[in-house]
Amino acid sequence: MIRIVIAEDQRILRGALGTLLDFEKDIEVIGQAENGEMALQLVQSLQPDICLLDIEMPVKSGLEVADELQKNGSACKVIILTTFARPGYFERAMKAKVHGYLLKDGSIDELSAAIRKVMAGGREFAPELIMNTYHSDNPLTDREIEVLQLSVDGKTSKEIGEELFLSAGTVRNYMSEILQKVGAKNKIEAIGICREKGWI
Repeated sequence: MIRIVIAEDQRILRGALGTLLDFEKDIEVIGQAENGEMALQLVQSLQPDICLLDIEMPVKSGLEVADELQKNGSACKVIILTTFARPGYFERAMKAKVHGYLLKDGSIDELSAAIRKVMAGGREFAPELIMNTYHSDNPLTDREIEVLQLSVDGKTSKEIGEELFLSAGTVRNYMSEILQKVGAKNKIEAIGICREKGWI
């Protein structure tokens, strides 16, 4: 039997995934977590073969969990399930050496096949995610680059707004859009990602 832990913060989706995977003759769901911290604890205590991780979860994100499992030398293989086809996320998942990265809108048959492939030593990545990475030109608009560049200099939203003739609220909206586009949790991380890629 392939022993699975599911980490997903949406209870209905988590329950549905667990029920559907339990119907597979060779797969057993041995634990379910509603946040990243709980996922780590379950992996450590139950020692599953595979952990299915959502990216955006409370306490710790799926990417943070994958990072920690890799650093701790865990034998548990990680498959990321996401609704986000963002280059920044995919690249972070690759750095964490995940075994699979799939979009949530796939069928349960595709997911089960991916689980078996990963268990056999293979890897499984959604083609859309790979294509998105190869076309990861700078996703930021000129104005977003300006806002981020000024925040690199330590300016507040109010100061950036005064310099660009925008309201502080509009600057915050731009910053929120930037974080979403590059897959960052905060301004510092966004600056780091954009510098690494040569976008600013």
